[in-house]
Amino acid sequence: MLEHGKIIRIISNLYTVATSNDIVDCHARGKFRNAKLTPLVGDECEVDIENNYIIDIYERRNELSRPPIANIDVALVITSCKEPDLSLNLLDKLLCNILLNHIEPIICFTKLDLLTKEELKNIQKLRQYYEHLGIKTTTNRHRYHLKKLLKNKTVVLTGQTGAGKSSLLNKLDRHLTIATGEISTALGRGKHTTRHVELYQVGKSLIADTPGFSSLELSNFTKEEIKSSFPEFNNYQCEFHNCQHTNEKKCAIKDAVAKGEILPSRYTNYLKFLKEVKPCK
Repeated sequence: MLEHGKIIRIISNLYTVATSNDIVDCHARGKFRNAKLTPLVGDECEVDIENNYIIDIYERRNELSRPPIANIDVALVITSCKEPDLSLNLLDKLLCNILLNHIEPIICFTKLDLLTKEELKNIQKLRQYYEHLGIKTTTNRHRYHLKKLLKNKTVVLTGQTGAGKSSLLNKLDRHLTIATGEISTALGRGKHTTRHVELYQVGKSLIADTPGFSSLELSNFTKEEIKSSFPEFNNYQCEFHNCQHTNEKKCAIKDAVAKGEILPSRYTNYLKFLKEVKPCK
């Protein structure tokens, strides 16, 4: 008997699939290995219920490699303001990756209670900048607002290790008891507590907790793709249509940075990202 399902958890070679009637543990057919297709959490699939095998995987709308997950509506970028310190480089790199994979990003700032009044003002200015770009922002203090943003969505939580992803998920659903960890004082960053990717039913949302990470590669994208992931650049017209906004003269983007219209950290990160990517196709 065949049924439609969604992979909600993967541990080693065991795939947990939710169907309309049940939750079953399955193995994947060997044909996926031969086709070099790795089943991912979030995959829509066809399941042989009697033999507990995934028979087919349907075409994906999108996918991420870190964390490995597919068919995501929203990526909730959990961003610590302190302990670990705010990393605008990692935040922008995550946003770049998410936007280029056609997923809606929402930034959620955490640990605001550790900030001074002046630091809080700076975070508010930062939120206003990203919101002006069309990227929604919130904080872990506004859980009801967050639930509204995520309603009826399949969501992946991502961000630096120790930013509070698992803690936030536990607060969104008090029935969850996902392990959380403290910050390593020696390393200045969080300790990994999540060991696998899993989708949880949280109200009317499916939310994935994922292993945290502190670095992300952009080598799969071209320079043109990286440039397109910075929406503020679209508000300016350079003298040359193929301007990379690096060493060119009369660059409108560099002028905007100098005038304070574009956040300096955004432009600095853009230049760093260009050094990581492959040449234009």
